[in-house]
Amino acid sequence: MTSLAPVVPNASQALAPAPTYGLRGAIAKRVLARILKPMPVTARLATGEVYGARAPGAPTLVIDEPDAFFARLAQSPMIGLGEAYMAGEWRAAPGTDLADALAPFAERMTSLIKPVFYKMRHAVLPRGLNPENTVAGARRNIEAHYDLSNEMFAAFLDPSMMYSSALFDSLDTDPALPDLEAAQLRKIDAVLDQAGVTEGSRVLEIGTGWGTLAIRAARRGAHVTTLTISSEQAALAQQRVDAAGVGDRVEIALRDYRDQTGLFDAIVSVEMIEAVGEKYWPTYFGAIDALLAPGGAVSIQAILMEHDRYLATRDTYTWIHKYIFPGGLLPSVRAIEETLTSHTALALDRVDGMGQHYAHTLRLWREKFGASWSRVADLGFDDRFRRMWEYYLAYCEAGFRTGYLDVAQLRLVRP
Repeated sequence: MTSLAPVVPNASQALAPAPTYGLRGAIAKRVLARILKPMPVTARLATGEVYGARAPGAPTLVIDEPDAFFARLAQSPMIGLGEAYMAGEWRAAPGTDLADALAPFAERMTSLIKPVFYKMRHAVLPRGLNPENTVAGARRNIEAHYDLSNEMFAAFLDPSMMYSSALFDSLDTDPALPDLEAAQLRKIDAVLDQAGVTEGSRVLEIGTGWGTLAIRAARRGAHVTTLTISSEQAALAQQRVDAAGVGDRVEIALRDYRDQTGLFDAIVSVEMIEAVGEKYWPTYFGAIDALLAPGGAVSIQAILMEHDRYLATRDTYTWIHKYIFPGGLLPSVRAIEETLTSHTALALDRVDGMGQHYAHTLRLWREKFGASWSRVADLGFDDRFRRMWEYYLAYCEAGFRTGYLDVAQLRLVRP
């Protein structure tokens, strides 16, 4: 393994000092008070002011540096909230889980702002800053996240090293950390089954991760070509493939999907479409169509949004773009179907939703990340990075828990 250990959240995005409070900060303060008034969340300011719910046991946020906090919100509400958490200007109170505090906001995301103001959102939400996923741009975007450090990811992932939603046997009880590896392998098997991967199948995987799916497919007797543009992931994936004894059936290629040739009986891709970008969806699905052999099938695991939310947010530059996934965009099922119809001979045959499974996966990752922080810190990552990842994992967990986000395994075939 190799290690990159930056002391800023993203090599190109250092956290700026808090802006001046001013009139816009005062307005942001009044807006937050209005938003919190009917919410089952309490916000306690260091000045002694209390907003929102007064009921005992309500999730509670503590705003330790109100002037800096409201100044950031005034500058950019979506980005400022996360940056204020990274800067330590607000936190979850003792006894409050961060995802529990964020969930009511995610649940009411579409109703918190009146429609007339929602249409004006771009006056305060920046646009046009999300980098494009050209061949060179996609590599830079992937490197910004996935090449942080293999050891950092290993610190909070389970032994499968799968960095995507698991599929638990049951959600009747709250899954625990020991369940996670089995749930990840269950997810992989569901993808392989959906694509019809069996003995002798020629399989193309778009997005290698750290090689577990390729290993699992090879153990079925398949011959796998797996693509990645992360050099860090490719190096570790090769080690893991060799250690599993399937190196003769797995080719790990440091190659963009746009440069792949050949025909494959099955094409699989787990949570990679989110990094493609809307402009390149026709290219992505067109490549899959061209590479799929007659009679073959495709299985894509994708994080999804409702179509109206996708349309409303697709041009918005958010905290997630700035610090976690530059170039990312979540599709809707309808957007995928429309792209398939317009640009390929493929059709959506099946959608297996599993959003609540992702909520539990993220909770388990966050618990392990916190428990393993000393190991991560030893790699050179600082407290601002810790808070960034706490917020990222909790923010996403709240989104899946409340249904604002979904994830599904999609089967594509030629009718």
